Amino acid sequence: MGDAGDDVPVRVFLETDRLVLRRVTEADVDNLVELDGDPEVTRYLTGGGPTPREVVRDEVIPGWLPFYERYEGYGYWVAVEKTSGEFLGWFLFRPNPEGRRSDGTPREGVELGYRLRRAAWGKGYATEGSRALIRKGFTELGVERVYAETMTVNTASRRVMEKAGLRYVRTFHDDWPELIPGAEHGEVEYALTKTEWEAGPAAMAGYGYEGSPG
Repeated sequence: MGDAGDDVPVRVFLETDRLVLRRVTEADVDNLVELDGDPEVTRYLTGGGPTPREVVRDEVIPGWLPFYERYEGYGYWVAVEKTSGEFLGWFLFRPNPEGRRSDGTPREGVELGYRLRRAAWGKGYATEGSRALIRKGFTELGVERVYAETMTVNTASRRVMEKAGLRYVRTFHDDWPELIPGAEHGEVEYALTKTEWEAGPAAMAGYGYEGSPG
């Protein structure tokens, strides 16, 4: 777990078969800059543009840190590979501070999100981490509904949502500061309620803590 810096205490949030999810620290700046420097990673976020280092250092990380104090059990979580300690990316599991979308519809429940290095794609990490967060939310944090959003054309992210147990709710059009390719097709919302989760096969499988990580 040395990627957080030798003099920075690591605050682990949860572990799965292959992942450790921990709090972000100021020592994560290099990893986060590298993550957002891959145009394939940011393709459906900024159209492929990188996030400048000073923005990560002075805005992104300082914006994430208060979540841990403001919302007990919620926030942004750095994901590392359990065996090697390798940085893989991050997950978010939080109440969205913007309670409504630009079209006036409410954001109901706790938001799930993820951003992983390209080298970590296709290995089931996003699904494994998402299932574990959903399980923790429903069994320990009192969450009643989890939702996730992505661009309609982001089929890979939509597959992760489906594998994590979320179901398609709707397509909507939100305001973008700058339109990127595919934005004209809108965005999609997927969601899962605690009642649905308890009734589904994911609950029987331990939901990401045991068994298949795919």
